[in-house]
Amino acid sequence: MTVDPLELSHRKPHLSASVPLTTVQKLLMIVFSAAAIALLITHPWPTARAFILFATLFYVVFTLYKIMLVRCSLRSGAELHISPEQCAALSEDELPVYSIMVPLYREPESVGHLVTALEALDYPAHKKDVQLLLEEDDDLTREAVAQLTLPAGFHVTLVPESHPRTKPKACNVGLAAATGSYLVIYDAEDRPEPDQLRKAVAAFKEVAPDVICLQSRLNFYNPHQNLLTRIFAAEYSAWFDLSLPGLSAIDSVIPLGGTSNHFVTEKLRELMGWDAYNVTEDCDLGIRICRAGYRCRMLDTTTWEEACSRISFWIPQRTRWFKGYIQTYLVHMRNPYRLLRDMGPVRFLHLQALIGGVVFCVLINPLFWTLVTLWFFFRLSVLATLFPGLVFAAGMGCLFLGNFVLLYIGAVACYRRGYFDLVKYAILAPVYWVLMSYSGWRAFLQFFSDPFKWEKTQHGLFEDTPEITS
Repeated sequence: MTVDPLELSHRKPHLSASVPLTTVQKLLMIVFSAAAIALLITHPWPTARAFILFATLFYVVFTLYKIMLVRCSLRSGAELHISPEQCAALSEDELPVYSIMVPLYREPESVGHLVTALEALDYPAHKKDVQLLLEEDDDLTREAVAQLTLPAGFHVTLVPESHPRTKPKACNVGLAAATGSYLVIYDAEDRPEPDQLRKAVAAFKEVAPDVICLQSRLNFYNPHQNLLTRIFAAEYSAWFDLSLPGLSAIDSVIPLGGTSNHFVTEKLRELMGWDAYNVTEDCDLGIRICRAGYRCRMLDTTTWEEACSRISFWIPQRTRWFKGYIQTYLVHMRNPYRLLRDMGPVRFLHLQALIGGVVFCVLINPLFWTLVTLWFFFRLSVLATLFPGLVFAAGMGCLFLGNFVLLYIGAVACYRRGYFDLVKYAILAPVYWVLMSYSGWRAFLQFFSDPFKWEKTQHGLFEDTPEITS
């Protein structure tokens, strides 16, 4: 079979990040930047006050939006619940072939644990189509795989060396060779719950035909390794347990996580798989699924991952995520009218908050932290002119009440996940936000200098027995 891992960029370039900025976007960016500079020079204080008013309103709306998602996540039916009895009721004959794709690159230390975890999945061995996607020039990982005796149904798929060197390009190679009716992506360090495939099959039988993707919850098996993994676990718990289920409950667009997405294979091929040029291909695919008239739902099952435990690796990982959000937002906002027509006004607004809003937030946070610091320590009277009346009141509300709400969400998420001893670490989230803003600015600059650079996350830094909380 002829494989074109860049099919989306060839057939529908308007939906691909292969061109980071269109000519129109470049012109708009230049005009907007020039106008902003001109206004700051000619009318500095009114311009600054207008921006602060806009940013303050954004903070208020964004905080209320987060609260709304948490409330919706707690609704009955926010996630698809499949009981053990429903899983057991599926006979071997009615279980379809299930394709499992695992992109690997320079991860020889993870191969043995990965094969063990996938072999432990409660699914007939002869109905598992497991592809280990290995880069052609990755001698270390290929050698590690060659030293193993792979179980039945496991095989190696080589990804030819070519530009761009990204995970989605490898996944597209695997998609072309997949034989299963359903397909799931796992990462090298993943430990999915053993009944996850059966739950997905049962769930697909229950949902409407337009639901073509099920997103599992993600969390970590090493949350207690150090301070970074503790706060990272709180963030993941808040996102996958108290945010994405809310989006599922209100039938909104869902920015997919990078692993444990279960797809109807035929529909995924119809969408031409992943955008090989997008470094958060999962988020982009969730939006394209919505634009094509299909839906995603959250599935109540967990895949356990290794939390990045070193800042030196965490920052490049988060840089890649933010850079991909920038790519995704700019791709889908090339034609706002068309996006609005495809998604409808409500989902269009959700996208603005979930993608554009997150990027905007991490980029402007340092400015407001600086203003607050200057006010509290130096009482500069000039700052009072930037926050007149209600703007000051709203700003103080965001500073104290808004930040408290975000800290509280993290604490509640830890409690619900069973990380009782991590609840107290939610108060340290502001330190984590500083790292996020640093990564956000790093992503913003890297988008212009090296948009397709894939900064690989190092795994295998946790060697103890995984801590898994049901």
